[in-house]
Amino acid sequence: MSSETAMIDLFSDKLKEYSRQVREDRRLESPDASAEKVSRLCGSRITVDVALDNADRLTGFGYAVRACALGEAATAILAANAVGRSVEELDQVAEAMRAMLKEDGPLPGGDWQELEYLRLVRDLKSRHGSVMLPFDALRAALDDARAKRG
Repeated sequence: MSSETAMIDLFSDKLKEYSRQVREDRRLESPDASAEKVSRLCGSRITVDVALDNADRLTGFGYAVRACALGEAATAILAANAVGRSVEELDQVAEAMRAMLKEDGPLPGGDWQELEYLRLVRDLKSRHGSVMLPFDALRAALDDARAKRG
C-alpha cells in the first residue's frame, strides 16, 4: 500500500466519527491523578484524568484533547472501553497497540476491536506517536495515581 493510499484511508469516515466524540473536554472533578503528554512531532496535546479503586481498576477516565484526528480517535476508543479495566489489562492493550504498529502484531480482542481502524498507521511510522499519545498519557496518570497511594 502506498503512503498516499494509507493517508487517505486513515481519515475515513469512521475515524472522523471517533475524533468528533472527544472534541469537548470531559475532565474528572476529583481525579486520583492526571497526566499530560505532548507529541514532539506534531504538537498534539492530551491530558488524561484517572480514578482507581483499591483493586487497581479504573473507575473514572477524563480527558482534554488538542490533537490530530488520529490522537482524537485513539482517545475516543480508549475512553469508550477503559473504565472498569484493570491496570494490567490497560497495559496489555497499550503493548498490543505498540506491537500492532511496529510489528503488525494482533490487536487485543473483545471490546478493543475498534482499534482495528488505526491499523493503517503502521505503514506511517511518523504517525505512531499520535496514536500512542493517549495510551502514554494514561500510563503516566496510572503510575502517578498508584504512587500517591503508596
